[in-house]
Amino acid sequence: MSTLRWLSSADAADRFPPVSQALTEPNGLLAAGGDLSPKRLLAAYRRGIFPWYEEGQPILWWSPDPRAVLQPDAVKVSRSLRRSLNKGGFELGIDRAFGEVVAACAEPRRYTDSTWITREMAAAYTRLHGLGWAHSFESWRDGELVGGLYGVAIGRVFFGESMFARATDASKVAFVRLAEYLQVHDFRLIDCQVASAHVASLGATTVSRADFLALLDEYCEPPGEPGRWNSQSGRKGATEMRS
Repeated sequence: MSTLRWLSSADAADRFPPVSQALTEPNGLLAAGGDLSPKRLLAAYRRGIFPWYEEGQPILWWSPDPRAVLQPDAVKVSRSLRRSLNKGGFELGIDRAFGEVVAACAEPRRYTDSTWITREMAAAYTRLHGLGWAHSFESWRDGELVGGLYGVAIGRVFFGESMFARATDASKVAFVRLAEYLQVHDFRLIDCQVASAHVASLGATTVSRADFLALLDEYCEPPGEPGRWNSQSGRKGATEMRS
């Protein structure tokens, strides 16, 4: 029977237990503790691991089996979403308001008052964004941020983290634009982490953990050059990188 491994902030950033040791109940819980330094987060994603916990809990690290994934060219666009896209009522933003997107994703949902995007998590991904590894896609309307998502890009994989909407289809429009951008720049995979009806409606399917790790081995090397993204340029944006 697997037992939960506790990490220390003094441990090397890439020192995680093998994901084969993750618990089956709860599905994918692998380790606790450590820190959210950029090096540890990048090492975790590269190994199919991500942090997910709530305020008052230790940092919890997960690698669920199966894994929800989506190829950028396989996004499902419903009739209603197609109408929203065709109307052109949203302006696309990329890396224009990363902090605002994270803050909006952290707001309590209608079905719960809790959030897993703690202040510590928000600060950690803001640091990753400043280093050029984390990115946001935003839907704007009349100068107001009404939807969006954020995640981490390593190699040709985009690891999705969270999305929000304050207007109908605003987050889904941002997701479709993300997929289009990823296709142009030769990304091969979007990690949706945990299967849900929402990500399934957008075309996500599930693969075994072993198959997911094999995909990471193929698509995360080389890791790519970090930098700020925008809708006018390619992936490399070192001259525009935020410090």
